[in-house]
Amino acid sequence: QMQLVESGGGSVQPGDSLRLSCVASGQSFRSYSLGWFRQAPGKAREYVASITWTGTTYPIDSVKGRFTVSRDNDKNTLYLQMDNLKPEDAGVYYCAATDLRGISLGSANNYQYWGQGTQVTVSS
Repeated sequence: QMQLVESGGGSVQPGDSLRLSCVASGQSFRSYSLGWFRQAPGKAREYVASITWTGTTYPIDSVKGRFTVSRDNDKNTLYLQMDNLKPEDAGVYYCAATDLRGISLGSANNYQYWGQGTQVTVSS
């Protein structure tokens, strides 16, 4: 019913920026809430930020002021603008979508669709 395709990952130095994109196929994109998760090697998947179907954003404290999650409903695209990247931001970043309501967007099990992941490396 929905397919997510990510792009924008890469290898950067601390302090640099990246913008991740997640393009969704299918219809009813604007009715989905969307999230970003990341996973470092050997660690659990971590919630990063989300944006509701109405446009409210919920970043975690460690990325507030550095990351901006946004969406363009006309392009069926979710974005994660990452500025001032730090080594601890490194990992595989996944986008996810859910049309559930009244749930926690910080919980991975509430998302119905997932992208393939894109690697972000931050090294000096």
